[in-house]
Amino acid sequence: MPLLLLGFRDELISRPWQPPARHWPGSPLVGGRDEEAGGTWLAVHPGIPRVSCILNARGKQAALSSRRSRGELPLRAAADGHQALKQLHEDHAALASYDPFFLICADLGSALLLSWDGSRAALESLGPATHIITNAGHTYPPAREDRAPEDPKAQHFGPKFAARRPGADPAATIQNAWGEWLTLAAGDGLPATDPAAIIARRDLPDGRKWGTTSITLVALGPKGLRYDFQPAPADAKGPATWYPIALRRTRSTPASPSR
Repeated sequence: MPLLLLGFRDELISRPWQPPARHWPGSPLVGGRDEEAGGTWLAVHPGIPRVSCILNARGKQAALSSRRSRGELPLRAAADGHQALKQLHEDHAALASYDPFFLICADLGSALLLSWDGSRAALESLGPATHIITNAGHTYPPAREDRAPEDPKAQHFGPKFAARRPGADPAATIQNAWGEWLTLAAGDGLPATDPAAIIARRDLPDGRKWGTTSITLVALGPKGLRYDFQPAPADAKGPATWYPIALRRTRSTPASPSR
């Protein structure tokens, strides 16, 4: 499987959401649905195949009077492909309606990253390698071979994910498909307070709780794809809490979702 994606969703624990399915009428896209805004954090187009996901970034927030939900962007990218990112990159007026983000779109040919900090947009091609994107940006691999990643998550996990690349066979069990990546995805034994932890859990000053609410593993290949999901990261003790998402393969005809 030439393309593997591991995604963590960090959000307010109380924010309601639905697990991955075909939630958008008339669209072939599969993904989890945020009930508050109606969008998603990650979407898969089984018929291409293609995957897109979004991360919150740091920077200038959009004006409240014109702010749009970033959750609509993975739907647009998964439906329309890299062209959607290129169009957004050139449309400053549209970008100004969104809070800062990192939007990733990948298919079997290539992967593209669109960054928006509230003032400037940038497009970056993600070449063949193990890449880590966090809220701080493209943190692994380091910009120079002689320079270690400054981000603690990238420093701890980047070399480990790169050294343990699984086969992700669509016909295999979750354990056999992902192997040691399941251990890494469960946090690699780091406590939530560790700066390098990828399973987050925090008590906010106003009494609300924030943390990792789900984990996703996606593999794209010329002969198939797989989409595995973990809905309770804090309780994850092994592969038993993961489950596969049903994917009904459709013809390779992009269809834009309602937005």
